[in-house]
Amino acid sequence: MNVLSESQARTRAGVPWLIGNVVLALVSIALFVLGITNENVWQVILAIVIWLIATVIGIGFYMIQPNQAAVVTLFGDYRGTDRTPGLRIANPLYRKRKISERVRNFTTETSKVNDANGNPIEIAAVVVWRVTDTARAVFGVDDFTSYVETQSESAVRQLARSYPYDNFEDDAVTTLIGDTSEVNEDLLIELQERAIEAGVEIIESRITDLAYAPEIAEAMLRRQQASAIVAARMKIVEGAVLMVQEAIEALERGTDGHDSIPLDNDRKATFASNLMTVIASDNPTAPVVNVGTLNR
Repeated sequence: MNVLSESQARTRAGVPWLIGNVVLALVSIALFVLGITNENVWQVILAIVIWLIATVIGIGFYMIQPNQAAVVTLFGDYRGTDRTPGLRIANPLYRKRKISERVRNFTTETSKVNDANGNPIEIAAVVVWRVTDTARAVFGVDDFTSYVETQSESAVRQLARSYPYDNFEDDAVTTLIGDTSEVNEDLLIELQERAIEAGVEIIESRITDLAYAPEIAEAMLRRQQASAIVAARMKIVEGAVLMVQEAIEALERGTDGHDSIPLDNDRKATFASNLMTVIASDNPTAPVVNVGTLNR
């Protein structure tokens, strides 16, 4: 396929030509008045010719705003792009199509799609883009604005299918909700590969709406809460074990080597059980004071 790339159009600054065109128009008017006054047919004809020339030149004028470009064609043949802002002039037969090169953005529709684990989720993203190759934007696709929006919708859906929403068993797996920077970077790369045919640069893309579908949201919330409780319990038990070990070692070691409390295995087990119960319990514990021996 022959890929058309942007090139510079042969155009000129319009202000000098505008001044010259105004002079031609004034000369034409003056000759026409003199011809009518003197009843000189040739002066009238010359005035009409000069006026027609000024009119044809006037057709070639056009204006370009900052961050705007004009795609120039002659009978359907691409003749280049003019990016110089201000009043410009070109061949009157040229057709000028103006393309905005300003930064644009839009938010995709919230789509319901299954993630990598098959769970239905709702996802949307914002895409920031601009036109960088006007020739491809005009001649590469039918409507570059619609093309970018459609491809963005498709890329977001593809991204959702490539990653799980969340992973409760393996922290090393990339997830949509846990690794937003990596996911957004992959979305940007995917969009840029699709948008290059339209001469568009994707400046930024990021997920703005991400949630489980309503039909499974409550179940997934309970699962997340259960996972959080299990993780918290594991952390509490891990800390409690360390505290018990340090307490037993401190009792047997003492402060200065003279007030140590040696414990046999049964006393260590009883002490560890009681201390673990106090530390790991959700509710405040009520101590029971043993006024007898350890065995009574």
